[in-house]
Amino acid sequence: MTPSPERSPLMSLDEALRLLGEGARAAAITDTETLSTFDALGRVLAAEVRSGLDVPPQDNTAMDGYAVRVADVQAEGTVLPVSQRIPAGTVGQPLQPGTAARIFTGAQIPAGADAVVMQERCEAVAGGAGDLGSVRVNLLPTPGLSIRRRGEDVRSGAVVLERGQRLSPQALGLAASVGAATVQVLRRPRVALFSTGDELVMPDEVPPERMPPGAIYNSNRFTLRGLLQSAGCEVTDLGIVADRLDATRQALRTAAEGHDLILTCGGVSVGDEDHVKPAVQAEGRLALWQLAIKPGKPLAFGAVNRAGGGEALFVGLPGNPVSAFITFMVAVRPVLQALQGLPATLPRAMQARAGFDWLRPDKRREFLRVRFDEASGALVLFSNQGSGVLTSTVWADGLVDNPPGQAIAKGDTVAFLPMQALVGT
Repeated sequence: MTPSPERSPLMSLDEALRLLGEGARAAAITDTETLSTFDALGRVLAAEVRSGLDVPPQDNTAMDGYAVRVADVQAEGTVLPVSQRIPAGTVGQPLQPGTAARIFTGAQIPAGADAVVMQERCEAVAGGAGDLGSVRVNLLPTPGLSIRRRGEDVRSGAVVLERGQRLSPQALGLAASVGAATVQVLRRPRVALFSTGDELVMPDEVPPERMPPGAIYNSNRFTLRGLLQSAGCEVTDLGIVADRLDATRQALRTAAEGHDLILTCGGVSVGDEDHVKPAVQAEGRLALWQLAIKPGKPLAFGAVNRAGGGEALFVGLPGNPVSAFITFMVAVRPVLQALQGLPATLPRAMQARAGFDWLRPDKRREFLRVRFDEASGALVLFSNQGSGVLTSTVWADGLVDNPPGQAIAKGDTVAFLPMQALVGT
C-alpha cells in the first residue's frame, strides 16, 4: 500500500474490498479461547465441532400417537389393546404382538414396533377398570410411518460445524445437540477508536443551550462505537484527540499497542489542522483512496507500527455522519471479517421492487437509504439523501446498492441490503 497521488482515479468498491481483504488477512487473528457454548454467540470457530453421538440417538416418534406393528393392522378400524404408555424420556417395554403403545413426541420407539399412527387417526376405546383401554386405528400404516431413525440428522463423528464459521443461535443449538458444552473460538477483534477535532464536544459535557459557536456534537463517536460493538469487537475508546500533530502521533502509538485495528473519522485531508494523515505516515504507512461510492468517497487505509514490532491496521473514515456510517458498513465491516478469516464481502443483496424514481443517478456506485413499505410491498426512498442527514440512517431499514449511472424507475427490481445484515455480525 503506497500513498496514492492526490488526483488518483476513483477506485471501485470491489477493488477496495480486495485490497482491504488482503491487508486484513495478512494480520489475521490467530489467538483462540475456549468458551461455554452458551456464551459463544457471534464468535468465529477456531476448530470444527464433531458429533459425539448419533442424532437422534435412538429411533423415536415424530408425533403423539400409537406405536404399532404394521402386521397387526390389516384393515382400517382395527382395534388393539393398549399395553403401555411411553412419554418422552422413558424407555418402553418391547411391544407384544397384537397390542399398541400410547406414545408421545420424542419418545423412543419400543422394540417390535415399526410404525406410529398419529392420534388424530385413532380413537380411544374405553377398557376395564385399571387398564389402558384399547385403540381403534383408522389408518393402514406403512413401515417407518412417523418414525425418526437413529442418526438420520447427524452421525456420530460427523463434522457439524466447520472451522471459520460464525456461530448463529441455530449453530449454538446444533453444537449443544451433539454434546458440545464448549467451543474453541477466535478471540474478538480489538479496535481502538478516537476522534480528532477541536470543534467536537460531548453531549454530557456541553448542553445544547451552552454550545459555543462552531462546536458540534461528536455523533460519529457514538455511531462508530455502536457499530464496532454490534460487530462483536472489543472497543477501546480513546476519546477526542486535540488537533495537534504531536497529540495525534501519541494517540496512534497508544492505539497500536494491543489492538488489531485503529479506526478514526475525519482529519485525513490536506488542511492545516488535518493531522491524521502526516501522523499515520510518520508512525507507519498510509494509502489515501478515493472510492467510487456515494456517500463516502474518501477512505484511508494503512498501518501503525508497534513499539515491540508488528503493526496495527489503520482505517480513516470520512467525517460526514452518513458517509462514516455507510463507509463503515461497506468497508470496515469486511476488514473485521477478514481479520477473523471470513470473506471480506458485503452481505448478499435481496431483490426488491422500487416504489420510487431515481432518474439522476451518480457516476459512482450509490447506496440509497430506503425503507420497505408493507402496504405497497415496495421500497420507499428517504427524501433527503445528503451525507449529513443522520436521521435517514435511523428511518431506513436498508440500502439500495445501485450501480454507477443506473437510473431507477418505479417498479424496477433493485438490489436491497437489509440494515440488520449490514450492522449485525
